[in-house]
Amino acid sequence: MSDKKKFIRDSVYGDIRLSKFEVEIMDMPQFQRLRRIKQLGLISLIYPGATHTRFEHCIGTMNLGSKLAEELDLSDYDIELIRASGLLHDIGHGPFSHVSEGVLSVPHEELSKYVITKTSMKDLLEEKFDVNRIVDIINGKGHLGPIISGELDVDRMDYLLRDSHNTGVSYGKIDYERLITNLKLEDGLILDIKGVQAAEGALVSRYFMYPSVYQHHTTRIVNSMFRRALKKTIDEGIIDEKSMYKYDDTDIIAIFRSCGNEYANDIMNRLDNRIIPKRVKSIRLDNFKYPEKMYKIESSELRKAEEEIAEDFGLDKDYVFINIAEYPRFDEMKTQVSVEDKLFPLTEISNIIGALSKARFNIPDISVYVPEEEKTRFEKFKLEQYVDLPEIDREKFHGIHYDQIKLF
Repeated sequence: MSDKKKFIRDSVYGDIRLSKFEVEIMDMPQFQRLRRIKQLGLISLIYPGATHTRFEHCIGTMNLGSKLAEELDLSDYDIELIRASGLLHDIGHGPFSHVSEGVLSVPHEELSKYVITKTSMKDLLEEKFDVNRIVDIINGKGHLGPIISGELDVDRMDYLLRDSHNTGVSYGKIDYERLITNLKLEDGLILDIKGVQAAEGALVSRYFMYPSVYQHHTTRIVNSMFRRALKKTIDEGIIDEKSMYKYDDTDIIAIFRSCGNEYANDIMNRLDNRIIPKRVKSIRLDNFKYPEKMYKIESSELRKAEEEIAEDFGLDKDYVFINIAEYPRFDEMKTQVSVEDKLFPLTEISNIIGALSKARFNIPDISVYVPEEEKTRFEKFKLEQYVDLPEIDREKFHGIHYDQIKLF
């Protein structure tokens, strides 16, 4: 890259070089909006340091994408293309990141495509790139796509490092340099056998970040509160979901505080003052014989159960929440490992990854939340009276119970 470099100081990597053209991309209002969107949404209510933004994460993704592209010995043009794609991969994220996405009918990748191909951002990008190639890379398509969006991609590497750094949760510290130096690009990213330990570390990190940060039980209820209020404001036409790529966190907070929807007003007041419903029932999914069946329960069924609980206990149905933790995907397990010119799935190469694959349902649960002042009324509450739950694995339950007795 021939044009003069500037630097930006990053809290994770130190100085990151920027070309004049990258500075121009960052100076566009579409990119500056990312300064006002928290990477982890409402998680700062649980971890006060988690106020970092999509702006920082996109720069970090560009930085790691560049390092990997150079390691793969790509052409100067492809390195620039990867850097631009890393910068822009989250350009369409709505306010509070994935929190708002849980309500929208359009994923953030589609909104990113719109910003890149239909707004003034397109005019700038077309001075150097084919915008459709950037969109493909962001969506993991084509030869270069897996670098930004794949199984062991740089997006995931950066958010683990950055989220760990800002929350103070140490699990996310991964050896990204060893990962990068042991990846090659063929039909997807292939990991050399020498990088397996680093991949194991990354998977273990995500496994523990899942319950500690991303699916912490308080994270899930504040997200549920926000989403319910957002859904009501969208349904009433107060917020236009097709324009979510224009809103930032402050816009939504201001709308919730001042709009004509009393529920949104109240939810924002509760979030402002950390008045959060309490968990009154929780069942871990590994108690069930077939935990995957939990993810086949329709949201309409859960909503009906919330309404029935509210009616039986004399509560407002909008303040009863049933939440199932997000499906623990861990796509990195699908990574192909090169051993003497033969490819094997990471789960076959690593006993640790194989164990994690089996243990993925040890953490997620289904939980019921109600206002704190109502908590004592739910001491004998039975969720199975309201939701058709999968069959309990009695043998596993008694095995665990017996092991606990032996400990004491």
